[in-house]
Amino acid sequence: MPLPRVIVTRPAREAAHWVDQLSAHGLDAVALPLIGIGPCTDPAAQQALAQARARLAGYRALMFVSGNAATYFFASKQPLPLDRQALPAIKTRAWAPGPGTAAALVQAGVPPSQIDGPAPDAAQFDSESLWQQVHGQIGAGDRVLIVRGRSATPDGAHESVQGTGRDWLAQQITAAGGQVDFVVAYQRGAPTFHAAERALAQQAAQDGSVWLLSSSEAVAHLAQALPGQTWAAAQALATHPRIAQAARAVGFGTVRECRPALADVVASIESGA
Repeated sequence: MPLPRVIVTRPAREAAHWVDQLSAHGLDAVALPLIGIGPCTDPAAQQALAQARARLAGYRALMFVSGNAATYFFASKQPLPLDRQALPAIKTRAWAPGPGTAAALVQAGVPPSQIDGPAPDAAQFDSESLWQQVHGQIGAGDRVLIVRGRSATPDGAHESVQGTGRDWLAQQITAAGGQVDFVVAYQRGAPTFHAAERALAQQAAQDGSVWLLSSSEAVAHLAQALPGQTWAAAQALATHPRIAQAARAVGFGTVRECRPALADVVASIESGA
């Protein structure tokens, strides 16, 4: 049986990278970004980001919720006292919930020796697995800055879905005697489908394609973009139980779960063919 086409729904830059990797493994992959990413344009958020960047030495650790959080945090044109030389000097750790975020931190200039993340064989790459590795770093009075994104929707929709892991982590830090600050580094928004993208989505809902879903917010955007679409014949591969739950809620007929690592994704697609 031929392997199914894979619909990669990550933001555009990440989706292109995943398409290349999946194609290198012999899979037919196509990008259909379901989340648009960009800098946060709210003046108050920009000011808060600048203030957080100015007091980095006061933090025991910086936790980045995603690769985009790392990219946009370090992309500011303002001077940043945290670079390849300064980070070891101020002994601030950089926390990454998964290898994609860790790679973005390295690309931004953070020394790998300063980055902490889940064990390579962790069941999931998320806040829970991260905390297992870093909980010993936090004591009374230690401060942690959580760098996150924000939904561009006026009512803040999807914030509770996206923030489940980071809020849980903040609770653990507080319980350990630490203090938590949040700062917004980027903005998420729903994409606008062109005619070809809409046609692709409609076809992929019924032709046996595998939707690779890595965000609950992306699932919501898909349902909003095609409000009359039936998903009973569609199959999804979700990279976290919370995302799988969101896919089932909108009506995906077949939903499987796997870790968000390339080898696991490829193996799951091949085994499910």
